[in-house]
Amino acid sequence: MRVLVVTAVSAEADSVAAGLDRFAGSGVRELTGGYAIAGHAQYTPRPGSVQIPVVDVLASGVGPTAAAVATATALAASPYDPPYHLVISAGIGGGFRHRAPVGSLVVADTIVAADLGAETPDGYLPVDELGFGRSVHRPPAELTARLAKVLDTAPGGTVLAPVLTVSTTTGTAARTAELTARHPLAAAEAMEGFGVAEAAAVHSVPCVEIRAVSNAVGPRDRSSWEIGRALEALRYAFTLLTPVFEEPS
Repeated sequence: MRVLVVTAVSAEADSVAAGLDRFAGSGVRELTGGYAIAGHAQYTPRPGSVQIPVVDVLASGVGPTAAAVATATALAASPYDPPYHLVISAGIGGGFRHRAPVGSLVVADTIVAADLGAETPDGYLPVDELGFGRSVHRPPAELTARLAKVLDTAPGGTVLAPVLTVSTTTGTAARTAELTARHPLAAAEAMEGFGVAEAAAVHSVPCVEIRAVSNAVGPRDRSSWEIGRALEALRYAFTLLTPVFEEPS
């Protein structure tokens, strides 16, 4: 299986790479725009198998636009045919209280652009209700259920639920209440998933999102963030996922 993992920043990419310890580094490819893809390949396929699993890791920059541009660039420049079998948007994010505690993992069963739309006197309208596109991507249900099951042994637990993509992270109780009212099943928010999913959809490649929770969604309090714990959870997640990547596509 060939997999492209897209993170926002290098610290997240490093955690993903550390989790791929059964794969050997296969070098760095420079792409147009200054992007760099770090390759990880398994050079000892199972007996009788001619496929060599490859996991490429790319740090895109922060936000849905940066993520979409970087992902599209990587997919268009892929040396493989087909380019990839799966794209994963991965990183840390905020968890909604009572849904995804700090240190847990969230696998998105739905990737939602939570602030792509319009404010009206009657409330918020997502962009699809305005007739200008889509605000939701639904990853393959069988795949997300399987990934959540594989990750369920992670120390902090794993939740299969919607993940919200926002351009401005939540930092107030009022904003938290608004998002919770609109998306009562959401377990986490982050800033890149929808952008990655948009680019993957254009190239007809399935996309999933995995988040390790570093803080609770709510009033901004950096002293309570546990970024190191979340990065370790992210590393462990990709250790658990390695056998999935080793399977034939």
